[in-house]
Amino acid sequence: MQYTEIMIRYGELSTKGKNRKDFINRLASNVQKVLHDFPDLKIQTHHDRMHILLNGTPFEPVNDRLKVVFGIQTYSPVIKTEKSLEAIEKTALELMQATYKAGMTFKVNTRRSDHKFIYDTNQLTQMVADYLYNHMEGLQAEMKHPDMVLLLEIRQDGAYISNQLLHGAGGMPVGTAGKAVMMLSGGIDSPVASYLAMKRGVNIEMVHFFSPPYTSEKALAKAKELTSILAKYSGRINFIEVPFAEIQETIKEKLPEGYLMTVQRRFMLRLADIIREKRHALAIFNGESVGQVASQTLESMAAINDVTTTPVLRPVATMDKTEIIAKAEEIGTFDLSIQPFEDCCTIFAPPRPKTKPKIDKAREYESRLDVDGLIERALAGVKVTPIYPGQSFLDDLAEEDADLL
Repeated sequence: MQYTEIMIRYGELSTKGKNRKDFINRLASNVQKVLHDFPDLKIQTHHDRMHILLNGTPFEPVNDRLKVVFGIQTYSPVIKTEKSLEAIEKTALELMQATYKAGMTFKVNTRRSDHKFIYDTNQLTQMVADYLYNHMEGLQAEMKHPDMVLLLEIRQDGAYISNQLLHGAGGMPVGTAGKAVMMLSGGIDSPVASYLAMKRGVNIEMVHFFSPPYTSEKALAKAKELTSILAKYSGRINFIEVPFAEIQETIKEKLPEGYLMTVQRRFMLRLADIIREKRHALAIFNGESVGQVASQTLESMAAINDVTTTPVLRPVATMDKTEIIAKAEEIGTFDLSIQPFEDCCTIFAPPRPKTKPKIDKAREYESRLDVDGLIERALAGVKVTPIYPGQSFLDDLAEEDADLL
């Protein structure tokens, strides 16, 4: 069946009062980005709906992109027709004949925002249902749990007919909540935290620490590919790689083993905060979950957070590991996250880290180091790479390796 357009319903955006127009415009911009390679589409925004005119473009490939755009509550592929009973009945019959299967149950559901339309919702529902019964064999109605709902929506500019009500990604359009940096490792938790941050409208840039030669090119490629998976929710994510080997070597050489992890994380947070300021971001996100590992006890978090007054937000802080894994599987990052490429957080992990480090002790140990010099040299090696949905980094690296053989 050839649909004429897609009708998008905003959901949470409808509560945004005076800011509503800005939120809708941001959503339209995000939709435009993810659909940029469909040249025939046209996007129209209204106060309570967004319409994507298909102009002959098939619905299915557009749907694959649209279903991951945050800010969309529900949407339907629709056929627009004129507001006459004859046109509505004819279009409803064609749609039912194209999609109805023997043995299915159905009902007709009508909404009417044009209250000057000649028929009210109950009248139109009954007339269309009667028309379908008179022109199709074996129809079976079911009011509570039908297999198919034929949706009729009568609006000022026409009648819209559909039999699909699809759920979108929900949340808020990416960018409406401001900009932040995300401390991305190669594990399971931080990609999930990234997804949840974007779902609340945060435009994130990834900060990833790597320590060559201790960490491999594959570990860096893995983090970039995780970013590429997450980029489908926003259209593009900047990936900021920060060299960290010198800092880790210096800490391991000069500080007690029990505080290696705490001081390393304090350096990471310092660097993330400086990058945040340079990138004009407002907050720092990470994938910490309370009590999951030694660096994620409340005492450790307090000792690490001591280096900044910037808000540090932890979207998965209260989630169980099983919940985080389930979400990672849902968003498509889990299989890549468990690939065994060690990142800088694991290669220098001490066997017995302090789970209740003292802030004054951490400060004292740091005073033995050239903190400013280490930070300055790390920042000098920062590299920023824009990453887009669908980019492959591990496969490209494997091809380079094969060429060398």
